[in-house]
Amino acid sequence: MKIRSVLAALSLGAAALTVPLVSAGPAAAGPAGCTAGEADIYTPPASVSGNPGDILACRETTLWFVPNLKPYKAWKVQYVTTDAKGNRVAASGTVAIPTDAWTQGGPRPTLAYAPFTHGSGSSCSLSKQMTTGFQDQFEAPNLSGYLNEGWALAATDGVGYLDGQTHYYVNGKANGPATLDIARAARRIPGSTLTAGGKVGISGYSEGGNTAGWAAQLAASYAPDLDVAGAASGGIPADLKAAAKQLNGSVFAGFLADTLIGLKAQYPEMPFDQLMNDAGRQVEKDVKNNCLLGTLGVFAGARVENYTTQKLSLDQLYAVQGPGGTTWGQIADSLNLGVDVGGPNSSAKYKVAFPLFLYRGWAEEILPHEPMDRLHATYCQTGVQNTYKIAYPTEHATTMFGAAGDVLNFFRDRFAGKPFQNGC
Repeated sequence: MKIRSVLAALSLGAAALTVPLVSAGPAAAGPAGCTAGEADIYTPPASVSGNPGDILACRETTLWFVPNLKPYKAWKVQYVTTDAKGNRVAASGTVAIPTDAWTQGGPRPTLAYAPFTHGSGSSCSLSKQMTTGFQDQFEAPNLSGYLNEGWALAATDGVGYLDGQTHYYVNGKANGPATLDIARAARRIPGSTLTAGGKVGISGYSEGGNTAGWAAQLAASYAPDLDVAGAASGGIPADLKAAAKQLNGSVFAGFLADTLIGLKAQYPEMPFDQLMNDAGRQVEKDVKNNCLLGTLGVFAGARVENYTTQKLSLDQLYAVQGPGGTTWGQIADSLNLGVDVGGPNSSAKYKVAFPLFLYRGWAEEILPHEPMDRLHATYCQTGVQNTYKIAYPTEHATTMFGAAGDVLNFFRDRFAGKPFQNGC
C-alpha cells in the first residue's frame, strides 16, 4: 500500500513485568470543582499517590473535532493510574457524558476507549486532538457513535502524554490499566452523573486494540470494582516481535520507531542510548516531534540495522541484556497478549469473565495476521468467550470504519444483557 493511499484512508474519518492486583479502595479527596487550567491537565505532578482512578485535575471542555454530537458535557482529566512496573503514575484523558436522560434501564453505561496510534509526542494526544488541535486523529466519527447511543465516553490518552514525557507505545501493561482507570475517574469527576453500578465496555483498534486486549485481561485482577460487560479489539498487534519483523524496512516503519522509543521510556534501566549511532540518537527527537503521518513520513523504509553502531539486527537487539540479565526480547514477549489467560474459573493469571469481539480487515497489510489468528484460537482453547470476524473488505486503517456497525451492535447487546453467541 502506497503512502498516499494511507493518507487517503486516514482522511476518511476526519469529513515484563506484571501489573499487581490493585483494588480501587476509597476515593481520595479530589478537586472540589473542575477549574484546572489547560496547562494543569498536562503538567506532570512531582509525585503521584492516591488510588487508581483518582482525579488529580479536571476542566470542562468542548469536543470541537468530534462531529454530529447530541448534547453532552465533557471534561479533560488528569488521573492516577499504574504503569507496567506497578508504579503509580498520572495520565490524561477525556470524559464525555450525554445530557439527555438514560432511559434504557439501569445506570448509564460507560465506553472505556483506547485510541488508535496518534504518535508519541505530547502534542499528539487524543484529548488534545479532540478539543484543541486536530492533526492526525481520524476516529472521531466512531466516538460520535458511542456518545450518540447515550453511553458515556471515557477515553484515555494512554500513559506518557504529559508534558516532557514520551508515550509508552503498544505497552498494554501500562495503557491497559490507564483504560480501566479512566472509567473509574469518569465517576469521580465533580458533577459527574455516572454511578458505580453502570456497566463498562472496552473498545480499541490497532494500538488501541492491543490496549483494549490488555485492559480485558487485567480487568478481573486490577479493576474488580468495574462491571465490564465486554471488550472489542480490532487490528491487534498481538505479538510485538512478529509486528516488528514485518514493519522493519517497510513504508510503515514509523510504527516500529514509536515502539522502540516507547520501550525505552518505560524501561530506562535497559541499554539503549549507548547502542545508538548519530542517526539512532536522532530517532528519539523525530519520534517526539511528529504525530502519526509525520512519523510515517520520516521513517518510511527505515531499518533498525542502520541506527546502531554495530548494525544490530532485531534479533541481536532482543538478546541485549539489562540489569539482572533481563533481555529486550523478554520484555517484548512479556507484552504479548494471550499468555497465561483463561476463563473466569481457570487458574490462569489473567481471567476473562466477559465476551470479546475480535476483528481485522481481510486486506490487512501493516500487521501479520497470524498472531491475531492465534490469539483467537488461544482464547477458545482456554475458555475465554470470543468471536472473531475477518470478513471486512478493508485494509488496516479503514477496518476501523468497516467494523464500526458491528462494534456498536456488540456493545448494544452487552449493555442490554443479551446472550452472547460464542464463536469458538
